[in-house]
Amino acid sequence: MTDKKDCMTMEQAEQKMECLREVFSIVRLVDGEMLEKRAEHSADADADAMEMCQCYSFWNKAKPCENCISMKSLREKKQAAKLEFLDSDIFQVFSRYVEIDGKPYVMEMLKKLDEDTLIDAVGYGKMVQKLSVYNDKLYRDALTGAYNRRYYEDEIKHVKGKAGVAILDVDDFKLYNDMHGHHTGDMALITVVEVIRQYIRKTDKLIRYGGDEFLLLLPEIDSENFARKLNKIKKKIAETSVPGYERIKLSVSIGGVSATEETVEEAVQRADKRMYLAKMYKNTAMVEGMDQKIAEKDHDEHTDILKPRILIVDDSKINRELLTEILQDKYQIIEAENGNECVEKLEKYGNDIALILLDIVMPKMDGFAVLEYMNQEQWIDDIPVIVISGEDSEEYIWRAYEAGAVDYIRRPFDMRIVYQRVFNMIKLYAKQRRLVKILTAQIEERENLRQVFFVNNFRVYSDICQSY
Repeated sequence: MTDKKDCMTMEQAEQKMECLREVFSIVRLVDGEMLEKRAEHSADADADAMEMCQCYSFWNKAKPCENCISMKSLREKKQAAKLEFLDSDIFQVFSRYVEIDGKPYVMEMLKKLDEDTLIDAVGYGKMVQKLSVYNDKLYRDALTGAYNRRYYEDEIKHVKGKAGVAILDVDDFKLYNDMHGHHTGDMALITVVEVIRQYIRKTDKLIRYGGDEFLLLLPEIDSENFARKLNKIKKKIAETSVPGYERIKLSVSIGGVSATEETVEEAVQRADKRMYLAKMYKNTAMVEGMDQKIAEKDHDEHTDILKPRILIVDDSKINRELLTEILQDKYQIIEAENGNECVEKLEKYGNDIALILLDIVMPKMDGFAVLEYMNQEQWIDDIPVIVISGEDSEEYIWRAYEAGAVDYIRRPFDMRIVYQRVFNMIKLYAKQRRLVKILTAQIEERENLRQVFFVNNFRVYSDICQSY
């Protein structure tokens, strides 16, 4: 129930505020109904919501406060207080619920704090230190000590300016957790962060962007030095052992771009795409503007080696051209007019083919014969085949899957669906190959340890026998 002294007329409220202005820097009334309306729209933070909020003109915030003290006072019908920051200034804010002419309002009283308004210089220092510790805890990842995603969202996301922006993803991180436990995964992340910190400046920002993803922001760096630094980080991480888990070999996939006038958020989206490209090619970080220089150094007859290779097999030239048009920006395309040519390309390129798009009805050697050949030569387990055909009978679809095809797309098709299915399948098989490689390496290492153990024990046994 509201106290009688908090119920007044507008004239009384104006008189009261005039007295309070002798103590406070700013005294104002906030309409309770407008506050409630703003709360209803705050999830979207649209222009209307901003206009409703009387705080924007003073605090210059880009979105409604998450802990609006006036809203708290309105809903709890009492007085509340907090500290608020505006650039380097600190304000003490009091919000008090009042009823004026029977309508709900919040009376806000703001006072700028400085050394003179605090108890003394020591008290000021203690408060600043306490606030700094709180801010550090708020924006730091508890495990690695890097900045956290909240810091990115609150402080970095909308920043513009010249900078190198990179996404670093720890390869096969889930595998470390599943095979060795979460402590191993934690140690792997800590190790990665410690390595990165050796190669960045105090002005650079390292942010734990996701579970096993990190965002690196390097202001005022040119693309060549940026690429050199990222590759050095990648190389050093590969050479570093995880403390207590020396058998684990770390690696990261890195995608980087140079931002100019765009926001960090926009640059991150581009860097993320390059990071997925880097997962296909482990030898280098994929840095925008430097990819072509890397490609020029390679003497392969296909200079565009940074793109996964797709083999399109179709007797229709129009169909091949259509699929090429859809995929050529992201993938290297080779073509075959029939099954015989497909076999020739398989023999030539082997596992360098990331995926095959295969028609069924073709002269000389049809799609089913190609699938049969791939089964016989054991290509089918390593190279995914997506059938694209105008034949949509259940018999054809069943036979294709039975022969080892991973997907079946009917004509006419949606170009976006084809593109996404191809992307998903190549990504899945690339991850599968890495998993097989890691497991094979671990099996070989265990076998070597077993042999060493056997040899050492045999020598001990021989020495004992000779002593007798």
